Amino acid sequence: MFATALLAWFDGHGRKHLPWQQQITPYRVWISEIMLQQTQVATVIPYYERFMQRFPDVRALAAAADDEVLHLWTGLGYYARARNLLRAARIIVAEHGGEFPDTIEAVQALPGIGRSTAGAILAISQAQRHPILDGNVKRVLTRCFGIEGFPGETAVERELWSLADACTPAERVAHYTQAIMDLGATVCVRSRPLCVVCPMHERCVARREGMQAILPTPKPRKARPERTAYAAILRRSDGAVLLERRPPAGIWGGLWTFPQFDEHDAAVAWMEQHACAGPLASQALPPYSHSFTHFDLTLQPILVRDARERPAIADADRYCWYDVRQPAKIGLAKPAVDLIRALAEREPV
Repeated sequence: MFATALLAWFDGHGRKHLPWQQQITPYRVWISEIMLQQTQVATVIPYYERFMQRFPDVRALAAAADDEVLHLWTGLGYYARARNLLRAARIIVAEHGGEFPDTIEAVQALPGIGRSTAGAILAISQAQRHPILDGNVKRVLTRCFGIEGFPGETAVERELWSLADACTPAERVAHYTQAIMDLGATVCVRSRPLCVVCPMHERCVARREGMQAILPTPKPRKARPERTAYAAILRRSDGAVLLERRPPAGIWGGLWTFPQFDEHDAAVAWMEQHACAGPLASQALPPYSHSFTHFDLTLQPILVRDARERPAIADADRYCWYDVRQPAKIGLAKPAVDLIRALAEREPV
C-alpha cells in the first residue's frame, strides 16, 4: 500500500526537526506553509525563526504595521504572500475571535490559502484527513502512477486530486502529509531523482519505464515577454536615496523601491522636479535584470545627485529618504536591495 510504504520510509528518513515541526499549532504551520510556497526549506528557516520571534501568535501579526511585516519578508520574494498573511491574520482576529479556523472551508476562505495549503495546515496541526497537492506531491504522484499531461491542465489536475485522496490514509495523516512532501523535496526531486532509495522504487511507473526525466509533463512553452523600464535614483550628498512606495496591488505591492518609468525622459523629468530646478547631470548605471513568473524585466538605473543637504519630501506617505547607514525597517523590493548595495559598493559614502 502506498501510504504504508511511505510512512515506513518517513519513520526512518523523514525530516522531524524543522522549526515549524516543534510546538505545532495551526498558526505556526500556516506561517511555514505560506513561506515554503515556491521557496526552499534552507532559505525559509531563518526567515521563519525571525518572523515567529516577532509575531509569536496571530494577534501579534494582526496588530503589526504593513511595513514591519514586509521588512521581515524582504529577500524571501513573492511578497503577495506576506500581504495575504497580514490580511488573513486580521480576518482571523475580527471574525474568528483570534482562533485559527478548524474547517477546510473556513481556512480556504482566507486570503492566500488554496485547497492544498488548507489541507496541509489542518492535516499537520489537527490530524484532519485532507489530501494535498503541492508541487512536490504532483511530482511524486505523476511519476509513481505514470500520469502524463501537464499537471496544470484541468483534467490532469482532477485525476491527481483523486489519486491524492485515494492515497491519503485515515491514520497518521499528519505524518503522511509531511512524508509525501519530504519525499518530493529530498528523493523524488526534479532532476536526477534518487530512485534507488525511494520507498516507491518497485511500484513506480516512471522508474520502471525510464520516464523520470519527462514526468511531470512540463508546461507548454511560450515566448516570455520582455519589458524595459527606467529606475530613477536620486541620491543625497550623504548617500541616502529617495524611494517610492508601490501601490498596494500589483508588482511589489506595498514595497519600497526606486520610482520606475517606461521612458528615459520621464525618469529624468521626475528627478528634475524632485531635486531642484533646471536640467540635471544624469548618469546611466549598468542595467539590472529581474525575472517574474510571466515576463522578464530589464531596469536601466539613472543616477542623479541632489546637492542639497536634507531636501524635504512633499509626500511623506509616498516617498522616503533611505539611509543605508541607518536603514529604516521597511519592506524593500529586490531591485531596490540590489541597486542600493551596488551603488554603495560603487560610490561609498
